[in-house]
Amino acid sequence: MTYNYILRTAMEQSAIDLSCEPEDFCSGGNKVVISRRNEMAHKYLELPFFCQLVSYGNNVVASVSEDFAPFAGQYINRYGAVRCFETPALLALNDELMKYGHKVCFMARYYLPVPERIEKPDCQYELRVMEKNEFEEYYLPQFGNAICKEHSERDVLAVGAFDGGKLVGLAGASADCETMWQIGVDVLPEYRRQSVASAVTSRLAYEIIARDKIPFYCAAWSNIASARNAAKCGFRPAWVEMTAKNTDYVNKIIRQL
Repeated sequence: MTYNYILRTAMEQSAIDLSCEPEDFCSGGNKVVISRRNEMAHKYLELPFFCQLVSYGNNVVASVSEDFAPFAGQYINRYGAVRCFETPALLALNDELMKYGHKVCFMARYYLPVPERIEKPDCQYELRVMEKNEFEEYYLPQFGNAICKEHSERDVLAVGAFDGGKLVGLAGASADCETMWQIGVDVLPEYRRQSVASAVTSRLAYEIIARDKIPFYCAAWSNIASARNAAKCGFRPAWVEMTAKNTDYVNKIIRQL
């Protein structure tokens, strides 16, 4: 499994998600497409999109509703693959979205592994590879980023770091689509800065690749600790996304923060 194969597979999956073609992410020009439902899309997505912007670094693909398509085209062609994901351009986008009852909601960077950089790590704590039936007892708030009880049917594999019999760090794999499993990780506060996160993440990535699936990793743009963990474990930035949601949904999230 090479990085080029991994990247191509990710683009093929993004094309399914966005209702476009994989080649659209490599072209020199920006692309606007109308969002459609697709049963093969990432399971965490709610389709169709009102406005979803994705870039693999070459250009921007906007998957949008028909009503928003004219503005989306003007926006991505004016600001391009870098500026359209930054303020103050995002403020202009948000102003227009609000006219349709939507707001800018999620911003994230996604990482893919370079296989030759994925290694079985050394760790001062015991690492255990756990199949689905072995981590049911760890659906706890402190490990909510690694595994999610609400969507437990997607959780397929985990690697835990144990201090004696105590779980101190956990990386979980969510089967979010047919070819790609997403990694999430949590470490107890008192065990951080001891390379526990990188140990469980690297080992889980290794195990996912061994199962002929592609691990991927998501981090908020401002989550420096998570980005550093991705880099330490052999992942590199691959694509970015911006998701708009309806105003009620965004305001609900704000109240919960």
